[in-house]
Amino acid sequence: MDYELAILKSPIMSKTTMEPIECLVKSMPRSKIKVLVTGGRGFIGSNLVSELKERGYEVWACDLTHSEMEGYVRCDVSKYLQVERMCEEHAFDYVYHAAAEYGRWNGEDYYENLWLTNAVGTKNILRMQEKKKFRLIFFGSAEVYGDYDGVMSEKVMDTIAIKQMNDYAISKWVNEMQILNSAAMFGTESVRVRLFNVYGVGEHYTPYRGWIPKFIYKALKDEPYTVYLGHKRTLEYVADICRTFANIIDNFKPGAIYNLGGETQYDIKYVSDLILKNSGKDDSKVSYKEAEPFTTKVKTPDASKARSELNFKLEISAEEGLRRTVEWFKKLYGKQ
Repeated sequence: MDYELAILKSPIMSKTTMEPIECLVKSMPRSKIKVLVTGGRGFIGSNLVSELKERGYEVWACDLTHSEMEGYVRCDVSKYLQVERMCEEHAFDYVYHAAAEYGRWNGEDYYENLWLTNAVGTKNILRMQEKKKFRLIFFGSAEVYGDYDGVMSEKVMDTIAIKQMNDYAISKWVNEMQILNSAAMFGTESVRVRLFNVYGVGEHYTPYRGWIPKFIYKALKDEPYTVYLGHKRTLEYVADICRTFANIIDNFKPGAIYNLGGETQYDIKYVSDLILKNSGKDDSKVSYKEAEPFTTKVKTPDASKARSELNFKLEISAEEGLRRTVEWFKKLYGKQ
């Protein structure tokens, strides 16, 4: 895309050496590269922190609450002064922006939190990026593809008018526009990543989380839940996703967009049956319905770009990933 090519031709220069920042960062040992993960205590963020630390980076995390974590800053990204203080105290080379209010129904019931965190929070991060010139990796969502039912390539929105179907989806698309505007106006360098159906160890249950933790929690508690027949989704285990996110630093291409979605479509009932099997339960508490309203039946990602440029691959099968996730849930929520 034109924006990507323009940024690649005009790299941000170090104020002290007048060398391209990309060259300086690539020449540094990983222990000297300072990386921030916003939302670093969340599901994907906490897994990414572990992955980056294993690779030898100096890793910091921020989130809403105090923590005993080493390399941690309490910071609400929707509060500019907190973001500014954090970025003034630490010279980050890369920022993974995972902090967000998640989910359609959460966005309906707590829309003020959603818009403050997702829109204002991202703007605050961008304001500091414009000042400090760190590189940004943004956690986007396949929800931006809205009601589109074709193959979801990264450039779909350039040619087809897409209708996002809820506030959460709209906020994620707003974030992408904020990032593009910042790049055009201030020369910031960012990569956008659109996630599909990430699941795995570390995703605690709440009524507003995704369908997989909901199914597992309900199964373990012998509580009813609904499976919508005819709906299919890809499944991406969190470790595979975080490995790919960590690879971005090694091949950072300003302006790039990546889908991280698998090639195999799983029927929702099949996933439910696997969860019940690993939970030692039957489907007596499960209700089956034909279709869920306001939801795309099948989402088909094109992740060929991520496979080519980021070595994206799913090493953990859905069957193994669900087994691990159910076992983790048993330790937290299951009957002892």
